[in-house]
Amino acid sequence: MLAKQQAVIEWRDGQPYASAFQDVYFSTDNGLLETDYVFLQGNQLKNRWQSLNANTFTIAETGFGTGLNFLCAAKCWLETAPKEAKLHFVSVEKYPLGLLEITTALRLWPTLSALSEPFLAQYERLLKGTTSIRMFDNRIQLSLLIGDATEAYQSNDIKHTSPVVDAWFLDGFAPAKNPDIWQTALFKHMALLSNANTTFATFTSAGAVRRGLTDAGFAVIKQSGFGKKREMLRGYFAGAKDDS
Repeated sequence: MLAKQQAVIEWRDGQPYASAFQDVYFSTDNGLLETDYVFLQGNQLKNRWQSLNANTFTIAETGFGTGLNFLCAAKCWLETAPKEAKLHFVSVEKYPLGLLEITTALRLWPTLSALSEPFLAQYERLLKGTTSIRMFDNRIQLSLLIGDATEAYQSNDIKHTSPVVDAWFLDGFAPAKNPDIWQTALFKHMALLSNANTTFATFTSAGAVRRGLTDAGFAVIKQSGFGKKREMLRGYFAGAKDDS
């Protein structure tokens, strides 16, 4: 069965724009560079993967969108991680793009075509309810959950899908335009799925997000944002706070 609520988008200057949220899917300056700066560098992934000792590494994301973050992470993984290690990328999307829309969006990034083409070949399976697909000689597994991010990461099933998250990509539309995704409950369940080595990064520096992450036990660092954004947040899990 196809996902019930697919995204409704407009095309503005050749880039996808979410009508319901009145927001862009990625920076109009350069979405590819934004992903690298915010999520890959923000989580120090290249350095961590070059010296990786574990057999698996798990990224969890809020807001799959066009899949750009996934493809950039997959490219970096294939270039830097040990060949025997496996990347598990878990993401949630409440309003997935249709095949035509996501194909059109990813054509903006021809340098990713070697990754986007095999991904798009399997994308309809995800829309029809297949939870996970494997690619690139099983070096990468993508698990896409269709629904609300907070509910997905609260569910009992998520622990079977991803028992420990090594890095969080906190994405989705801006907190002011999509407050439902940036909830205290989400931050608390992030903590339950994290360990002492878990990091996070996000494009936003909104006060509510910073306070929510801090209250959940994350050490939060502000730094210069990408493009027109003055600041962004990154950090690591410092340990759940004692509520007693």
